[in-house]
Amino acid sequence: MDEIRARPPLSGQIAQLDRLEGRQVERLQHEALTASAPWTAEYGAYQSGGWWTTSLMNASGNAADVRIGDCAARPTALLAAMPATAELLEGLGLSYMWVRLARLEANAFLWEHRDYDELDQIERYRLHIPLHTNSSAFLVTGGAKVHMTGGRIWRLTPTYAHGVCNLLGPDRIHLIADVYADDAYRRLAERAELPPSAAEPLPPASKALLDGKLTDARRLSGLGYTAAAEALLLRLFYGYSLPEGATYDLISELHTALGDGEAAAGWKQAKSTLLALATA
Repeated sequence: MDEIRARPPLSGQIAQLDRLEGRQVERLQHEALTASAPWTAEYGAYQSGGWWTTSLMNASGNAADVRIGDCAARPTALLAAMPATAELLEGLGLSYMWVRLARLEANAFLWEHRDYDELDQIERYRLHIPLHTNSSAFLVTGGAKVHMTGGRIWRLTPTYAHGVCNLLGPDRIHLIADVYADDAYRRLAERAELPPSAAEPLPPASKALLDGKLTDARRLSGLGYTAAAEALLLRLFYGYSLPEGATYDLISELHTALGDGEAAAGWKQAKSTLLALATA
């Protein structure tokens, strides 16, 4: 049986921390746009395509090394070319596990997933500083969508299932720092809050609606557009409040109806992998 984890209140999953000074944000934005970054595609199973990262601090010092892991992070050559960003990171005084720039293109998605489960069970958090964003770029967690506005440091607890999309563009660029919990982090987190206006609850999806979407997906598959059918179902996560992993279940059901048991089993495995579920 799938192991579904209890969720804290939404503010325990996503919250605003400190506010940045306007001129500082402008300098960070400029560096993110002009630095010669080796943007790298990684974690392909987690995304639709269009998600790129580059490292500012990591284990190796190589900016193209973007698969995160526990380490005492050290600066990359890219960070050396971004003095305002380096100054911010040093000023925060945090214990960094990994620091990246992440770019999400228009019409791109990070599918519903969890992070950190492959790492040691150490208290850590993910901080987001939006540098370039737009109102069609948002995070979904806990049945709500949250547009992370600029000028703030946001905290995400990515051990809870979440996904991200950028529907219309332009590119969304965030500075993302994975940090270990210590006294400096706790001081930063003292003022954590999630204003009611920051989160928009998603409507529930009725069985009739899901049945209709599954019928649409079968029609697409019948025309030879199976990948588009899968994407149609995956994107339901960004428009409706669904039980955890429901989109993966729908795709598995689609392939079962099409008589493709191997693909159905593959999507069941994808659900377990992306959501780090224990099965018995």
